[in-house]
Amino acid sequence: MRRRRRRRRRQEIIYRRVGTGRSRSYYRRRRRKFLLAFACVLLLLLLGTGGFFLWKNFSGAEAPEETMGAESTGTGETGENGEQSMETGTGPENDSREEGKEQESGLSGSTVGADYANDPDRPKVRGIYVTGPRAGSGAFDDLLTLVDTTELNAMVIDVKNDNGEITFRPEEGSELLMGATLRYIGDMGAFMERLKEHNVYTIARIVCFKDPYLASHMPELALLDQNGSPVADGNDVAWVNPYKQGVWDYLVEVAKLAGKVGFDEIQFDYVRFPLGTEAENAVYGVDTSAYTKQQAITDFLNYAAEELGKEGLPVTADVFGTIIGNEVDVVRVGQDYAVLGETIAAICPMVYPSHYANGVFGLEVPDAQPYETVLSAMLDSREELSIVPEEKRAVVRPWLQAFTADWVKGHIEYGGTQIRDQIQAVYDAGYEEWILWNASNRYSADGLHAE
Repeated sequence: MRRRRRRRRRQEIIYRRVGTGRSRSYYRRRRRKFLLAFACVLLLLLLGTGGFFLWKNFSGAEAPEETMGAESTGTGETGENGEQSMETGTGPENDSREEGKEQESGLSGSTVGADYANDPDRPKVRGIYVTGPRAGSGAFDDLLTLVDTTELNAMVIDVKNDNGEITFRPEEGSELLMGATLRYIGDMGAFMERLKEHNVYTIARIVCFKDPYLASHMPELALLDQNGSPVADGNDVAWVNPYKQGVWDYLVEVAKLAGKVGFDEIQFDYVRFPLGTEAENAVYGVDTSAYTKQQAITDFLNYAAEELGKEGLPVTADVFGTIIGNEVDVVRVGQDYAVLGETIAAICPMVYPSHYANGVFGLEVPDAQPYETVLSAMLDSREELSIVPEEKRAVVRPWLQAFTADWVKGHIEYGGTQIRDQIQAVYDAGYEEWILWNASNRYSADGLHAE
């Protein structure tokens, strides 16, 4: 014991003689402090990494590609005037936006939303979605009766569907447009006249950049990867390039056609960039760091609103509910909620409870709590749009879930109670308009107030 003490004493003397003037115990304490600090830093890094992945999983990421948005399947055949200056960048050599052009981001300063909201001839929309085949069939009578006998007053009807098909045969149009037409609705004139007789507010749904028809017939407009192969989404459906002026012009042509046959309003769906593995390898032909996806979508809608405004047609758009307060989804799909809230007449967030990941809004299964989910989403909408002056703010008209999402773990059956809960949540958040989505168009009076 004495020997060990003398040995430690000699070692301490040696430490002092090397010029530090400090004992060995000092260095032990210092080493312990260093190890403790290192362990704390390592723990913080591990917690940060775990937190990031938890946030990524529960930040409100949408359901799988085949079940998203007004783009949602449910069941059935389908999946979903700005004042900003816009650089067209077009010409014989280049049909896309000007590459590398620095774009102005931020709010447009348009008052189109308020003008639309205050239009005395426009109803507060309470609508349902209708496919082309259903509109052209005898079963459409049941939907018309439903609108006549309940609080419903509007229909969102496919004009250009998820396959790029035009749902009726126009009297005239470009060769490209005419080639896309199918006669789901045999006599469009008579069909529209009937809707007006029943005081139905008519909204033309036009699917934008998800378009296998246009991609195959105009390869120069198709979205391609680095190898020149077409880019498809998670459902293996080809898309066109949202940066291409030719795509924009085609969509405006379709929208003007809808106006000519009597639609009151244009609603753009899939007005976003694609998701999926292939989409990550897409080549857009522009410097997307300088000309962002968000700016491209905003510019298209500004362009469409200006062109269609000349025809007296208000422009509205469907957006993912999860872009509200979620910068990750904003960047992925190119939809900036606040900016679009000052760009178009009405913004239609798809806030289906089934499309929020378990845990979002602090809810174990959002699909099983429709009132709480929709209320939380719509309150977030109010907060997000609070930066937009009221006199410039778009109407907010959410899509609500009228189908059972049996793919969701812990889901519940959706009937009249669940539909009414969502509608009440919209009202409780301070909004007045809504649309019901069921891809198979199976709606009932359950949950709807009688006329």
